[in-house]
Amino acid sequence: MCAQKPQKPNSAEIYNQIQKLNFLGSVLYIAAHPDDENTKLISYLSNEKKAQTAYLSLTRGDGGQNLIGPELREQLGVIRTQELLEARKIDGGQQFFSRANDFGFSKNPEETLQIWNKKQVLADVVWAIRKFQPDIIINRFDHRTSGNTHGHHSASALLSVESFDLTNNTKAYPEQLAYVKPWQVKKLFFNPSYWFYGSQEKFDAADKSTFLSFDTGVYYTNLGKSNAEISALSRSSHQSQGFGSTGTRGVDLEYLEPIKGLPSNTKSDLFAGIDTTWNRIDGGKPIGDLITKIIAKYDFTNPSKSIPSLVKAYEMIQLLEKSNWKIIKSEEIKNCIANCAGLYLEAVASQPEASPGETVQLTIEAINRTDAKILLESITTFPDQVTLSQNKSLGNNIDTKFSAVVSIPSSADFTEPYWLKETGTLGMYVVKDQENIGIPDIIRNNYVCFNLKIDGLELPLKRPIVYKYNHPAKGEMYQYLDIVPEVSTSFEEKVILFNTDKSKEIAVVVKSGKDNLKGELQLELPKNWIVTPDKFAVALSKKGTEKVFHFQVTPPKEAGEIFAKSALIVNGKKYSSEQVNIEYPHITKQQILQPAVSKFIKLDINIGPQKIGYIMGAGDAVPASLLQMGYDLIFLDPEEITAESIASFDVIITGIRAYNTIESLVNKQQLLFDFVKKGKTMIVQYNTPSLLKGVQLAPYPLTLSTNRVTEENADVVFLAPDHAVLNYPNKITKKDFIGWTQEQGLYYPSAYDAAFTPILSSHDTGEQDLDGALLIAPYGKGYYVYTGLSFFRELPQGVSGAYRLMANIISLQNRNSETVSNPKNK
Repeated sequence: MCAQKPQKPNSAEIYNQIQKLNFLGSVLYIAAHPDDENTKLISYLSNEKKAQTAYLSLTRGDGGQNLIGPELREQLGVIRTQELLEARKIDGGQQFFSRANDFGFSKNPEETLQIWNKKQVLADVVWAIRKFQPDIIINRFDHRTSGNTHGHHSASALLSVESFDLTNNTKAYPEQLAYVKPWQVKKLFFNPSYWFYGSQEKFDAADKSTFLSFDTGVYYTNLGKSNAEISALSRSSHQSQGFGSTGTRGVDLEYLEPIKGLPSNTKSDLFAGIDTTWNRIDGGKPIGDLITKIIAKYDFTNPSKSIPSLVKAYEMIQLLEKSNWKIIKSEEIKNCIANCAGLYLEAVASQPEASPGETVQLTIEAINRTDAKILLESITTFPDQVTLSQNKSLGNNIDTKFSAVVSIPSSADFTEPYWLKETGTLGMYVVKDQENIGIPDIIRNNYVCFNLKIDGLELPLKRPIVYKYNHPAKGEMYQYLDIVPEVSTSFEEKVILFNTDKSKEIAVVVKSGKDNLKGELQLELPKNWIVTPDKFAVALSKKGTEKVFHFQVTPPKEAGEIFAKSALIVNGKKYSSEQVNIEYPHITKQQILQPAVSKFIKLDINIGPQKIGYIMGAGDAVPASLLQMGYDLIFLDPEEITAESIASFDVIITGIRAYNTIESLVNKQQLLFDFVKKGKTMIVQYNTPSLLKGVQLAPYPLTLSTNRVTEENADVVFLAPDHAVLNYPNKITKKDFIGWTQEQGLYYPSAYDAAFTPILSSHDTGEQDLDGALLIAPYGKGYYVYTGLSFFRELPQGVSGAYRLMANIISLQNRNSETVSNPKNK
């Protein structure tokens, strides 16, 4: 992993940090999701204006789709959280969140605020404002266009506008005032752009006489990049959403529409009328004057020359009365001093994971790469708060290394996203500690404080405890020290189908978080489910060891669903958590702890003997479910598809957004159509219309739209009740649409050829019927199927009706054959 590597700013970057010391203005950008933010504007405000700039995303993006892996819902939210944090490292902003859970697409803010707890989310917006104390708020979305965009979008703007008049009101959320003070934002803007108007032409023609406008296309000579190039790098952090961006150069106008607050007497300076100098703080003017001199005398060839004056400025700041700016600038100037000294401070653990009660060996490194006089007085390890005296003078470029230990308390919290510790609701996460609300990342308590004296100034600097190793191809790799349970268990399959009364072998993985683990593994099931053996003795000698145990489970005769639990009993204590590690090269490794459960389904389902060729889409977990059903499934590489290579298959299925993400698939369309014509079946799952780039998706005219049914419990009407897909080999009824999750489907076709038969119709409350969820057309001797039904969500969640309907779609060519059950269970 590379995301945790320590920052090593160059001389130009240090200069920018010192410049930032002399600007006391702040902006909070507010929107609904990761990737909603305007990275060009955030980068401009942070790097050009030198403002304290933050992005408040009300959600963590849990309800979106995933282009890079199978993670959905909360796990996707963890990925997107980390992507936002990486984006902020690039564009210079800070990041905040509310407790709102992204429950999926919402068509209006009324629905959004009903599923979210409006009072709590509004409280979180007020909290973020009181805590960050912005002079200016900028909304990504327009509060006046309710229902014209995603309901979350409109809701974010509505809550922002409402909060403007609450944050300085002591009667609004008074419980917050034990931690923060009331705060009045001075200006509120809306950030319009061409896509709010429908096109660039309409935006160019719009009346913008009341708008502020300024050029964000500035070029930073000392960084060698334009603002838009930095913005593109930031935007490209959103890999799970496929938002890789190419940098641009040249003039790039940005617009802001005033909504509330102080009037602007200029059309180009959003801070007009706001004092952004040290004069805004009593006694601050001499500090500003001194920093101005530091900037003027900065030596790019030797930044350490600025240290004495920076130390003096730091001491002057400490004499000010307590304020938010005193806290911010104290931390900023400490970092400037450390960076000017070329200080490299690191605490490396001998292992990547530790369990509560364990002692971890550390290698401490400290080096000063200037002539500055620096004394390492001591270090303090956390969380055990042990101080080790050092009194070592750090000479120029003399690397100082020594060993230390940190003891992890037996009461230490496990490393995990704090917002996932409690069971939330569809619309909200539960965070009980007020001070934790809005914190973007996992709260890590494992660090070392280096207690230094620089030019006579006592300067404590914290560094997280990391684990690093050398990768033969990638070089130095970092990750944080994680606190893990003594043991974790997990089912190899999260959904297990029982198509007959016969038993199945159930694999459970045990992972040790400590040496010499001994315990008893058991499954917790209702009495009408039979499991043998009733327990396994477990003995694992080394930490990190994994072992698989196999139980035989026999289902009851009647259909039903249960959640099976696995647990390991160690010295009378039950461990029943699964450790999920999310690892991608562009983000920090994440550990999630969740209940070790698997959904067992005794399912009344029949399937046929079809051989399936599957073309993977983006973040596609459907194949695992088809294998669970018992199908013979082989993955197809689009590059290698030929008429001969696919001739043996009965059905070919393309995964979600396959045509959006696999360029070579476009060139194989005629081969796939010919495959259907010869008497086979092709099933195409949803694609995003804006990314199809003229692809002929079907052998007949078919136009996709953004239409969707977001209400998972919306009533379904059978338009073709006698069609084979609703009758063979399983009789589909409305009961099969009970228990669907998040949505029924998305990106339904809006227009299609008469050759297609629409099978289903449904609609969200107050809207027109949508008939494009499942379209089937005979083509030659075979069948072409397009479906926007969200099988990619329902099958991994173990929704019985989704399995039964998918089996029928797969069996279209075999509708006159003898009905068969799962052949693998015969």
